[in-house]
Amino acid sequence: MSTPTVYDVAERSGVSIATVSRVYRNPDSVRAQTRDKVLHAARELGYFPSGNARGLASRTTGVLGLCFPDYADPDAEADGADGDDSAVMLYSDQIIRGMERAARRHGYALLIAASLEGGPQTLVEQVAGRVDGFAVLARTIPTEDLEIISRRLPVVMLAGPREIDHLDHIEVANFDGERELTRHLIADHGLRRLAFVGGEIDSPDAEARFGGFRAACQEADLPVPDEPTIRASMMTQAEGARAAEALLDRGGAHPQGVLFANDQMAVGALHALESRGVRVPRDIAVTGFDGIPLSRIVRPALTTVRQPMRRLGEEAVDLLVRRLGDRSREPVSLMLPVSVTRRASCGCVGEARQL
Repeated sequence: MSTPTVYDVAERSGVSIATVSRVYRNPDSVRAQTRDKVLHAARELGYFPSGNARGLASRTTGVLGLCFPDYADPDAEADGADGDDSAVMLYSDQIIRGMERAARRHGYALLIAASLEGGPQTLVEQVAGRVDGFAVLARTIPTEDLEIISRRLPVVMLAGPREIDHLDHIEVANFDGERELTRHLIADHGLRRLAFVGGEIDSPDAEARFGGFRAACQEADLPVPDEPTIRASMMTQAEGARAAEALLDRGGAHPQGVLFANDQMAVGALHALESRGVRVPRDIAVTGFDGIPLSRIVRPALTTVRQPMRRLGEEAVDLLVRRLGDRSREPVSLMLPVSVTRRASCGCVGEARQL
């Protein structure tokens, strides 16, 4: 199959080559109806502009890309105000570090597109025409767009379930990790009233973790909820604090333990509970998921499920490089293991221990 060019897009949409160029270089200068017609033709053809507007030609750039939503957390930055930059590294930061390290090892540079502004089309335009292949986190680019891009470029999907069978894919054992953590609270600490604070329903990682929570509750003959106790709109410290406040303000007995779908929310909850005079873990145990550096330095230190975030990035680069060397090889799907790290926020005292 030949690589689509700007000429093909112009012919398909019935406009000039100059108009196609303006759609990508200065879209506001083109009438909306014409712009939509050009973009529709480009999508049908699988065309994306390259960095020098030559289209996706058969060439190498020496660059790999990463696309992910930019869920910045100002509260995490405030927690690192003492100058320890490593303390505020979040989930995506760790993946980037792993990809950068592996890319250098293979002789590639890394191009990052992380923005919610402009939507998925902006991310595609920033990356697809400027790289030899790229990794994309779940919920970043619609499946149909990935299908089109993958006709021209190697794509590795990170996190979440495998949505496209012919693409390489990496995820971590979210379900298993949350199940083991919940078992720990039930069996080792005797907690029975548990709450789970999740993310939006279209967050595959958060939903898998909720599934692990439900499985452990069922094994222990505890009530098995159909929905998380609270769903956060964004998995940030501020949302975690709001969730903790909401749990305290509900009528009846408060939970003995609250499991948050990520560390950022759990850290926010620790701050909110302290401000309300709630002692963690004596009054309520709190746990997270991810194992970001901040989880070690908060007080009490956070019990969490540690996932290999840097390895996730390294494996993504390795898969891309292998795919570039052999486009016909069978697609790979990797499940990386996780580990439960016990700290003070659940009632485990002393040094962090791994289950």
